[in-house]
Amino acid sequence: MRVLIIGLGSIARKHIDALKIIDKSLIIYALRSNQNAEIINGVINVYSFDDVYKLNLDFVILSNPTGLHFQSLNRLKELKLPLFIEKPLFDKTGKAEDLLVKNIITSNTPTYVACNLRFLDSIVKMKEIIQTERINEVNVYCGSYLPDWRPSVDFKTVYSANKDMGGGVHLDLIHELDYIYWIFGEPEQTKATFRNKSSLNITAYDYANYLWVYDAFAVNVVLNYFRKDAKRSLEVICESGTYYVDLLQNKISFNQKIFFESSQRIADTYPKQMDFFIHQVLQNKDNFNSIDQANKILKLCLAD
Repeated sequence: MRVLIIGLGSIARKHIDALKIIDKSLIIYALRSNQNAEIINGVINVYSFDDVYKLNLDFVILSNPTGLHFQSLNRLKELKLPLFIEKPLFDKTGKAEDLLVKNIITSNTPTYVACNLRFLDSIVKMKEIIQTERINEVNVYCGSYLPDWRPSVDFKTVYSANKDMGGGVHLDLIHELDYIYWIFGEPEQTKATFRNKSSLNITAYDYANYLWVYDAFAVNVVLNYFRKDAKRSLEVICESGTYYVDLLQNKISFNQKIFFESSQRIADTYPKQMDFFIHQVLQNKDNFNSIDQANKILKLCLAD
């Protein structure tokens, strides 16, 4: 395969590692904005979008900062190449974003927006379980400490901490909203609260709270950047009892007794996700989390 990457940061390198597992003859190109950009073993740098037309690519991975996605996609749509887009789709929504999404869909360009928790064994299992359960309440929590995400870098300089770069816990952790949408569907009503008043002292939101209301139950989602003892959980309270999913340990308890666990870790979902993209989205034209669905979830995320 011949793949172009736009945005060669830490998440892009996870996608590269996943690709190398799938295809040993992989050729990777990176579109760089700086002639003095770092040379990375196994990656061929290109410096002009005009050169991209000559590369005979199979698809493009878009993994630059979220605030640059609109500009990048507006240019990439000309290529009509399959797009693997790192979440979230954009940092805002509006008529221009909707029109771009419509144009990409109309061109029949295969798209996938990367939300890898859909490939975590415990989340997949819970999607199966709830089909036969009467649900009364759902609680979702994801809290971690932003300075620990990239220990070697001043956390206040990264896009996550900066609103004007498309950062914010609601966008970084859109994974939680994505898997709730995937499992339970679109809510009937929504409310959201955003804050950035914690001791982190950053411009982006470091706390988000969502209430999604469905016909027979409600989902409460809490996200934050300031919890030092990381926790990532899904609790589904049913008529039959309570399911508790520990996403970090990839296990499910029912009424406080473990009944499902997997050795898979979140890092292991990246190769699984990439394999799905190549074999189902590219080859079988599966619309799994296409740009259209991701745009709907983004609007729920931003409470637009």
